[in-house]
Amino acid sequence: MKNLNAMNNITNKAQKGFTLIELMIVVAIIGILAAVALPAYQTYTNKAKFSEVILSTSVFKTAAEIAVQAKGVTDIADLDQATKGIPATIADGNGASVGEITMANGIITAKGAGGALDGVTYTLTAAINNGAITWTEGGGCLTAGLC
Repeated sequence: MKNLNAMNNITNKAQKGFTLIELMIVVAIIGILAAVALPAYQTYTNKAKFSEVILSTSVFKTAAEIAVQAKGVTDIADLDQATKGIPATIADGNGASVGEITMANGIITAKGAGGALDGVTYTLTAAINNGAITWTEGGGCLTAGLC
């Protein structure tokens, strides 16, 4: 009887912890999730950084709109930097992600700077219609999926 009780105690002990295969499955699932999430996160952060480049063009946009409405500019060719109240070239923009920003013949060109944004451009092309400006987006940011 004593041996039977001792045997029951041994077989009734609950298994504690995880097996090696269970741990390997969890590690594999976490690895797959990380492999999917990391590129999506990098794209998200690059878009956020490039939003600084887009925002930095507002200085030229506002100045060009004032030139058309208040100063009577009717020709796109007159919308150049350092004329009609439009500022000169902005070098190294307003943030770490913003490179040079220029305006010539009604086209604003802003360049990204740093890492994945190097060489990526954002352009705004003006069109004057009855004293109002409309802007058309363009540049390498469209193909890169950043704007």
